[in-house]
Amino acid sequence: MTNAVQPILRFDRVTVEFDDGPVIEDVSFTMVPGECRVILGAAGSGKTVLLKTALGLVRPIQGRVYLFGEDITEATEKRLFEIRARVGMLFQEGALFDSQTVEENVAYPLLSRISSPTRAQITEIERRVLESLKFVELGETIEKYPSELSGGMRRRVGIARATVTEPPLVLYDSPTAGLDPITANTIMALVAKERDVRNTATVIVTHRSQDGQLMANFRYNPDSGRLVPDDHTGAGHKTIFMVMRDGRLVFEGSQTELENSADPYVHKFVRR
Repeated sequence: MTNAVQPILRFDRVTVEFDDGPVIEDVSFTMVPGECRVILGAAGSGKTVLLKTALGLVRPIQGRVYLFGEDITEATEKRLFEIRARVGMLFQEGALFDSQTVEENVAYPLLSRISSPTRAQITEIERRVLESLKFVELGETIEKYPSELSGGMRRRVGIARATVTEPPLVLYDSPTAGLDPITANTIMALVAKERDVRNTATVIVTHRSQDGQLMANFRYNPDSGRLVPDDHTGAGHKTIFMVMRDGRLVFEGSQTELENSADPYVHKFVRR
């Protein structure tokens, strides 16, 4: 008898309310390790709030949120801090610290766990930071400040910071917003690389249907160092699309199901 795979993230009838009323309403879904979720929806549909709720930054008024099998709905801040250490987060626009170098930005998630690091720990952190920057092909920027980088490079540094701890779950909030199509595809290629090399569970909030198409139809080939079309014949990684409307989850399914949806609102997010 085989053991069932433990969900990495689960929403059970979650409702979040602000002063103006519900921003997430009765949302339920279950996500397993290695899975990719692409969340689409109009501005104000609740996409970013969903990510914040998954991290425990926003508390639901109804329902339960489970992270790595643990109910975090009413967890203490101390416990949430410990659990969040296992989640990577790329905030909108990268959200780097302007007064810190690239190295210091990427090192932040590692240093925040240690009150008084030893020389050996500092050496290990420096090694991991450089490794993470090389992963996003920015090893030469280690001493620069965010103001010296292009928008796409800052977003790549943000990915390095989100993944430097090698978390089993990474949340990306609008990773391609404001970028030109070529740079946006470069960013998504790095997201796919992280997913495929480390079997990372991935949640992507995006306004670009192309981002979801790339995640669903391409995989990273470590031999060539490039993305290649996914023939879907192997185990691979499952990509599930979710569409939010006015705080509600109105669609959840595969790319094919998304493309075949008869709902005019859902169909707006199909690439043409």
